[in-house]
Amino acid sequence: MTATPIDADRLAAFGTRILTSVGVPEVDARLVSDSLVTADLWGHASHGMLRLPWYIARLRAGTTRPVTRPETVVDSGAVAVIDGHDGIGQVIADQACREAVERAGRHGVAAVAVRNSNHFGTAAYWTRRMADAGCVGILTTNGSPAMAPWGGREKTVGANPWSIATPGGSDGPLVLDIANTAVARGKIYAARQRGEAIPADWAIGPDGLPVTDPQVAVDGILAPMAGHKGYAISFMMDILSGVLTGSSYATDVTGPYVPDRRSGCGHLVLALRVDAVLDLETFRRRVDDLVTTTKRVPLAANATEIYYPGEIEERAEAHGRSTGLLLPEQTLEDLRGLADSCGVPFDVTDAMVQR
Repeated sequence: MTATPIDADRLAAFGTRILTSVGVPEVDARLVSDSLVTADLWGHASHGMLRLPWYIARLRAGTTRPVTRPETVVDSGAVAVIDGHDGIGQVIADQACREAVERAGRHGVAAVAVRNSNHFGTAAYWTRRMADAGCVGILTTNGSPAMAPWGGREKTVGANPWSIATPGGSDGPLVLDIANTAVARGKIYAARQRGEAIPADWAIGPDGLPVTDPQVAVDGILAPMAGHKGYAISFMMDILSGVLTGSSYATDVTGPYVPDRRSGCGHLVLALRVDAVLDLETFRRRVDDLVTTTKRVPLAANATEIYYPGEIEERAEAHGRSTGLLLPEQTLEDLRGLADSCGVPFDVTDAMVQR
């Protein structure tokens, strides 16, 4: 890790300049960069700035279009379908989530399907926004093959993450964001960046045996979470995100780390306006009661606290914005090389956090 913290706003501004240097409009570049830095602040380096070089490689190859022009191809009131036309995933997801919230405002509930998109960062970045707008937000996406179907030994099923967020009570929103593999593939890339071994239950190698080398794991097969249950959930998320939306699915989806093949990933956004079901303030009081009840449970051995979903990230972001970010040296080295190739000053370590 870096010995000295890096200011999150300065890092986001750097990411914005990198993206605009390859033709991304500034407002879109700010959104993408903020989504990556926020993931780093939450402690999810797997979806943070280590992905920026991947995005730039795809933009340069033309598999991701720098100017995103989503098209609404179905408009049926509470239901819409957006074709992203291979634009930037964050920009497409932003429009889809905003549309879902707006349509839920008129109808109480809304569904927006997305086809022909790209990787959009961490799903919680978008569902939190819907929760802040007073909605229950649900977001699914599919991804490139990461695991084998239960009982198989070839990769055909993606990690296919999904997120649910609701407004909170006296604290922040409650947020679930998970992949259906034992671990998100990005965490393996992050371990490789840090030069660390991975736990033996994360992946298997070509011989079907557990591996601890992150590079072997990247080339191998990820284990599903909860055995057959993780596989089945991931399979269904591919139906919602790919089959239903009219986008690619299974082995036809390409991950963001592959520069020269279009992604084809799809998403499904669901928004339910809380006050269409229950008065929002009543809902918030009930959430507070649920959180309080949960936190009163006696602690298990070696546990120090019980957290509600999303609380760890909420605290981590507040701490990181106050004290700065620590990034792996390999990530900084990659960003430095990216800056050189884009003709952008690498100035994120020039002015460290002063608090």
